[in-house]
Amino acid sequence: MNLELRQLRYFVAVAEEMHFGRAAQRLHMTQPPLSQSIQALEALLGTPLFARTSRSVTLTPAGAALLPHVRQLLHDAQALPDLARRAAAGESGRLSLAFVSTADYSVLPRFLHRFRSAYPQVQIELREATTDLQLEALEQNEIDVGLLIPPLTDRMKDLLAYRRVLSEPLVLAAPEDAAALRAEGPVPLQAVADLPLIIFPRRIAPAFHDAILGCYRDAGLTPRIGQEAIQMQTIVGLVSAGMGIALVPQSVSNLKRPGVVYRALAGTTAVIETGLAWRRDNPSPVLHAFLELLEKTTLC
Repeated sequence: MNLELRQLRYFVAVAEEMHFGRAAQRLHMTQPPLSQSIQALEALLGTPLFARTSRSVTLTPAGAALLPHVRQLLHDAQALPDLARRAAAGESGRLSLAFVSTADYSVLPRFLHRFRSAYPQVQIELREATTDLQLEALEQNEIDVGLLIPPLTDRMKDLLAYRRVLSEPLVLAAPEDAAALRAEGPVPLQAVADLPLIIFPRRIAPAFHDAILGCYRDAGLTPRIGQEAIQMQTIVGLVSAGMGIALVPQSVSNLKRPGVVYRALAGTTAVIETGLAWRRDNPSPVLHAFLELLEKTTLC
């Protein structure tokens, strides 16, 4: 015999009334089937729940210990329809979101604030990861959505959908004592050509890497690579340490470090794009609620 919610409701009614007759009346049934149901429950659990005499009914120690758990179980069971409705509407559940480090200084905080305000019951799992690792995680169904720097690889274009959310220019991050910063206004790349360049490895962000080298190429320069790093915080930290310069998305100027100055670049129109990627076959209602909400937000 399997445990039934009906039996648990009967148990609570008798425990609260301490009388089988009143409990039966409360449950809109007769006393014999109520007594039989309680007896069946006791047999299933292997212990008496009530001590019965001709004059009184009291809970046994086992019954008293069981009562609060049964009340909680019935409460949870009552909430199941609403829980299922909210889950189907994307109002509860879990969203796994990966993001490149540059997004932490631009769109990510706004995305999270807007979504958390609209869907407070959704658990958001965040993971900072480079674009190449995000693509692997999407392919393996380890995350729901990635906030990354395109382009997608040809192999991933059929699997993933993509939406641009931000385009921003590259700016110069340089040590504050660099001679080229003495003049006001945008800085020509030629003025800092003698300083080492700190850059992402190409394998983790090909478009970002190529855009930076394209700026040097357009200026008729060949950069001297001083250091590679995969985290934007590390790159700016190396600039702060006087180890070179970096070309970074404009939003990274929100990352303040001692000794680092951000300046517009003269003679370049290079931009970096950031976008959302997700599996086309992901049926998650939470994911689709996230995408629908952000579609109403203009961030580009």
